[in-house]
Amino acid sequence: MSRKNKKLPLLENVTIETIAAEGKCLFHHEDLVVFVPFCVPGDVVDVQLTKKKHRYGEGRVERMVTPSSIRATPACEHFGICGGCKWQNLPYETQLQAKQQQVFDQLSRIGKVDLPPFRNIMGSVKTLEYRNKLEFGCCNKRWFTHEELRDHNLDLATNDNSAIGFHITGAFDKIYPIRKCWLMDDLHNEIRNETERYAKETGMTFYDVRAQRGLLRSLMFRTSNTGEWMLLVQFHYDEAGDEHRAHQLLQHLADRFPQISSLIYVDNQKGNDTIGDLEVTTFKGTDFIYETMEDLKFKVGPKSFYQTNTEQAYHLYCVARDFCFMPESTPDTTADSQHSPLIYDLYTGTGTIANFVAHWARKVIGIEYVPEAIEDARINSQINHIDNTEFYAGDMKNILTPDFVREHGRPDIIITDPPRAGMHPDVVNVILGAAPRRIVYVSCNPATQARDLSLLDADYRVTAVQPVDMFPHTPHVENVVLLQRRDV
Repeated sequence: MSRKNKKLPLLENVTIETIAAEGKCLFHHEDLVVFVPFCVPGDVVDVQLTKKKHRYGEGRVERMVTPSSIRATPACEHFGICGGCKWQNLPYETQLQAKQQQVFDQLSRIGKVDLPPFRNIMGSVKTLEYRNKLEFGCCNKRWFTHEELRDHNLDLATNDNSAIGFHITGAFDKIYPIRKCWLMDDLHNEIRNETERYAKETGMTFYDVRAQRGLLRSLMFRTSNTGEWMLLVQFHYDEAGDEHRAHQLLQHLADRFPQISSLIYVDNQKGNDTIGDLEVTTFKGTDFIYETMEDLKFKVGPKSFYQTNTEQAYHLYCVARDFCFMPESTPDTTADSQHSPLIYDLYTGTGTIANFVAHWARKVIGIEYVPEAIEDARINSQINHIDNTEFYAGDMKNILTPDFVREHGRPDIIITDPPRAGMHPDVVNVILGAAPRRIVYVSCNPATQARDLSLLDADYRVTAVQPVDMFPHTPHVENVVLLQRRDV
């Protein structure tokens, strides 16, 4: 056997030591740090190494020897396979402690800036059925577990192996079938399972990612705190009669589930599932639903970005608003700066934060890359009779320039909520040049937030840090940081 294909060892009776990054745990073995998913600190397990480098390894649990005393019982029957909720076996309080530590470690080790005492992480109001959006793939090749493949009655050649569910990590062309997902209200499970049953019963083809053929491609669900439901079905018309078959499915779902207030669809002939550049057709009802927050109402369409945990998004935005308007540690004497500030809202999305803080501002200027999101932002201002917002669409580093600041005024406050990659260095430089008295930085990735804090550190000090858990049972965490200008 070549060295490259040498079988890696089974490590027996090892004790899982602590929580690591990306939802994994770790233990030490000789000179290796070994990362293992789907276990908890205190578990005694046999681990099969799957990768071995000079300083670290990766493995999977082959046998549970002694479960940890802190281990929780996962709610989901698919835990450990679909990969979505990696921490369902951890008590929620332990999850929160790990996320608080994650934020502290990343801001202190990567940012290397002076930090105030952190506020305690805000736990999610709901830990199950908290999402307002879910997407499922439809595929003619389902994923089989090791246990299923050992079943002698399994007939891969003649069985219908199509499925609706989640893509398996590392197998882009395979779907793991989901019977019940706990991330959204149970109605979505009923609709998804009925869609699969009807499609198979009527002989509809499921999408083949490699061949790029097959009629039924994906499902996207949205629900809101107003009780509305949206279902977007992606089809891939291959042959005559496919559009008719698609309409028959849609009519069946409309008749069976009157709760769906927005039933829409798209024919996607592209090689990926994105719909930003595609025309969406309404089959029943409207092409949008509404979310509410305090006295505001937000229109959410199939292409809109909206925080996927509605109740926790409200608390996140309250933190951002409080950071905008909390009293200065040193009073600012500039006119209009505190009671009616000019605010820039960068990466504004559909203008949710911009409209949420508009009542306390002289004006809010929002900038966002996606033109459809900016249209939604303007509509949301109109719906709520807010007339002191302006929105601009384009690449942030191209829109937010010194000329833009000269034209629209130097902001007193900048709110920034960038994607996971953080802010482009050009954007950071313009912020430094604009010299707002405070910056409220909302982040879904504390590591890139920490990098940006180090770039801002010469002119700004961090005065408050508030972690917020938006995604229970996952390692993801949001963090809000308040920065104040040093010369104020």
